[in-house]
Amino acid sequence: MKHVSFVHPSITLIKRAIDLTFAITCLLLTLPLFGLIALMIKSSSPGSIFYCQLRVGKMSAGKVKHFNMIKFRTMVNNAEASSGAVWATSNDSRLTSVGRLLRKTRLDEMPQFINVIKGEMSLIGPRPERPEIVIKLEQAIPFYSERTYDMTPGITGLAQVYQGYDTCIDDVKAKIAYDFAYSLSLTKLDRWLLMDLKIIFKTIVIMVLGRGQ
Repeated sequence: MKHVSFVHPSITLIKRAIDLTFAITCLLLTLPLFGLIALMIKSSSPGSIFYCQLRVGKMSAGKVKHFNMIKFRTMVNNAEASSGAVWATSNDSRLTSVGRLLRKTRLDEMPQFINVIKGEMSLIGPRPERPEIVIKLEQAIPFYSERTYDMTPGITGLAQVYQGYDTCIDDVKAKIAYDFAYSLSLTKLDRWLLMDLKIIFKTIVIMVLGRGQ
């Protein structure tokens, strides 16, 4: 049986065009900032500049894609060597001094423009989670995986601007509601445009005011 997406066809094309245009432009314009951040990371703590982490991507027709999400390293080297995959907390002791600043301004997410260009992520969409945590959440929350059904995960999203990052199961339950609300906006062009503009505006406010975590 042919898979039929609930996403409006025009939105799929326009969204991808915006993703590519914005990501390529931002990468070119922020290359000097990349160099400065890289220098700050290397001078503040030993370890690599970038941090790649396996994430669960778009789900469709029973298939789930996985990809390596790229970030600037914000934690001490091998931060999860003993603990395994765990959620970050608001005052995480594993964060470096530079990493804390990058988290607050969300500049640590900038390398994900590369993921966007590759088609693994979108500028806006549900935040991708780690496979180990997804397995646990699927057992605790019905239909958790469906939050990325036919949707490419994003650098920012409705849940991120209204709620922030997950710290417990209750946060995840609330986030799912936001993710499904965003999926509903993808059925109509005008609704989607308004939703994305709102998310972009709120993301900029969070970055400027340093309200990230």
